[in-house]
Amino acid sequence: MNPFYKEIARQHQNFLVLPKKKTIHQFIDELFSVLFSNTSKSLADLNIIENKFVELEIQFNELVLDFEPQNDKSLEQTKTFFSALPNLHRKALNDAKTIFAKDPAAKSLEEVLYSYPGFFAIAIYRFSNQIWRQDLKLLARTISEYAHSKTSIEIHPGAQIGDDFAIDHGTGIVIGETAIIGDNVQIYQGVTLGALSVKKEEAFIKRHPTIENNVIIYANSTILGGQTTVGRDSIIGGNVWLTYTIPSNSVVYHKNEIKIKDNNPFPEPIFYSI
Repeated sequence: MNPFYKEIARQHQNFLVLPKKKTIHQFIDELFSVLFSNTSKSLADLNIIENKFVELEIQFNELVLDFEPQNDKSLEQTKTFFSALPNLHRKALNDAKTIFAKDPAAKSLEEVLYSYPGFFAIAIYRFSNQIWRQDLKLLARTISEYAHSKTSIEIHPGAQIGDDFAIDHGTGIVIGETAIIGDNVQIYQGVTLGALSVKKEEAFIKRHPTIENNVIIYANSTILGGQTTVGRDSIIGGNVWLTYTIPSNSVVYHKNEIKIKDNNPFPEPIFYSI
């Protein structure tokens, strides 16, 4: 046998036998559909809804067994997650209503629920955060990365996010593991809530910023550091780089200069240097 193949086989003997990712993706898609996206008239039938939740509980229990084969508490974990669902559902619906209220392009709540990637990312965060807090870390990360792959919005399941959270557009957003976000916060595309350092020995300290209530962070701004706090009722303008705390009711913006000249005839030559 080829030595490399033999080494791979040896390594696999020590790995967990995990479910295919599409099994997890299917569970998330079905859960999201039942809760937020009625694509079938049959889901208006109470008995069908109840049966669907029974199926979802069985699927979740099997996932827990796959990720925690030595753990005999899969039924308890399943009960805990589904007991938390009413509150998670309420929070996510409030997020959707907040997005609808803040986005003039949104024509209906159904549009937000069905087609907004920002809402999908937030809802999946709500689920994965619950699973993270149940100490099913690998399952939570797998679920959060599914939302990342579909939306280009990366929210670590360990982040703490308050109520009425709104993401507009969303592409390129990164929210780190120890970030804390208060209530009624709105974030635009390209925003990073990240760490100043990525040293492994700092894995168990707060590395990501705190965003207090009623803050707006506009596109492509970067806020770094575990000791960095954005005070409540503040506005962070686009393209800001922030690594220190700012007080409440602040406006932070990046000032650049734009010059406009007449181009016909062009008043001066342009020299290119490569």
